[in-house]
Amino acid sequence: MAELIHCITNPISMMQCANAVLSLGAKPIMAEHPMEVREITETASALLLNMGNISDTRIESMKISYEIALSKEIPIVLDAVGVACSKLRRNLAMELVSKYESEFTKSFFLIKGNYSEIKALYEETYRGVGVDADDSLEASEIADIASELAARYKTVILATGPKDIVADDERTFFVSNGNPMMGQITGTGCMLGAICATFLSRQQRTEAVINACGFFGMAGEVAYKKITEKKQKPGAGSFLVELLNAISTLDEEKTIAMIKIETA
Repeated sequence: MAELIHCITNPISMMQCANAVLSLGAKPIMAEHPMEVREITETASALLLNMGNISDTRIESMKISYEIALSKEIPIVLDAVGVACSKLRRNLAMELVSKYESEFTKSFFLIKGNYSEIKALYEETYRGVGVDADDSLEASEIADIASELAARYKTVILATGPKDIVADDERTFFVSNGNPMMGQITGTGCMLGAICATFLSRQQRTEAVINACGFFGMAGEVAYKKITEKKQKPGAGSFLVELLNAISTLDEEKTIAMIKIETA
């Protein structure tokens, strides 16, 4: 039976996230009403909480589903979108992180964000502009921050950027797959969060996060190659179509074997 991935996410990229999950052979459900999320999370194989378009309803639902996931030991992905530019979002993220830290739970907890968002979780006074990462941030600095956060909260940290950084409380890795076009369409970061949740529904280990990043990056490389082979000028629309095609058609095992991984 296919894994159910419960996604409380933003409407901007909801369809892309649902299609990414489906392309990996799992089943998405985007339920966010506070009166139903409890029973839906109870039956899920993983929970994605995406803060990309926050509202009172989503905040309430996220807290309810989060509690259930902790109690049922369901893997959780917290996509901390916008925490560098909004105190509301940062406070919510830290509330959830603190709850995880204080509870005795075996739930696998992944905290995901771009370089600026991960730095904002580490440094309260840091501020970014909008939801995009600051291009001046260096991977080496964010790797140190990710490692410290992972050790502090006993979680896994994923910092996305030119090199994706995956850190747990013992190890730090760089994953270098991808294509610049992935940053030219909205929702690719959200899609990666959904892909991470799907991979974690099957294997609750740091390696699942590394594999999710590498697989999605390889899908981006394949999508770009498909377009250029047709001698087309890569556009956002055609790239998104080919990206979804790649996610659904790539051989997962063979693709993972080609991931570009470095240890810090």
